[in-house]
Amino acid sequence: MLKTEICALCGIEYPIFQGGMAWIAEANLAAAVSNAGGLGIISAMNAGGDYLREQIRLARTLTDRPFGVNIMLQSPHAAEVAAITAEEHVRVVTTGAGMPTKYMPMWKEAGVTVIPVVASVAMAKMMERAGAAAVIAEGAESGGHIGELSTMAIVPQVCDAVHIPVIAAGGIADGRGVAASFMLGAVGVQLGTRFLTATECRVHPSPPSRQAAASAAIPAAA
Repeated sequence: MLKTEICALCGIEYPIFQGGMAWIAEANLAAAVSNAGGLGIISAMNAGGDYLREQIRLARTLTDRPFGVNIMLQSPHAAEVAAITAEEHVRVVTTGAGMPTKYMPMWKEAGVTVIPVVASVAMAKMMERAGAAAVIAEGAESGGHIGELSTMAIVPQVCDAVHIPVIAAGGIADGRGVAASFMLGAVGVQLGTRFLTATECRVHPSPPSRQAAASAAIPAAA
């Protein structure tokens, strides 16, 4: 695996981020990814500050390596969890569903590396001007994503438009996707769904089938 500038920036061995999947990306998974050399990420999702602080402190009992927190900026608790990441001096914060500009001075003062998710060249440029250390260019293949461009389209556009490191995300699940991302100019990748198969991931191993779920939603005939 290549070592790139994102490794030095985040203090990791491999240029691989684990995505901040709501209700899935918690301390156990994040710590396992960090222990393996990537950047594990805890999802703040829509939870309050007490949950996030608990998860950050739990992760620190499971790993002595850097990990991050993902903040969904449309969460009603966004301001609270943003402050907690600064108070806890989390190594990296990634953000989604909005612009993190108003929190960035606080994070930078606390020594937090800020890496926003971007869905367009315009947003990437704004984040660079605001002082982001890097950006995650995320295509429409990514879970929960609202952008219109595919990963293979947005990544080279963002790489050409900014001077800060770019991490590719969206539909990347194996070495071919990683290699393609590097060829397009990215210096790292973020994977989400791929980590569902990890032993440390606490998602249920046998989710109900679509047919069973649909049947449960239809009342039995009288």
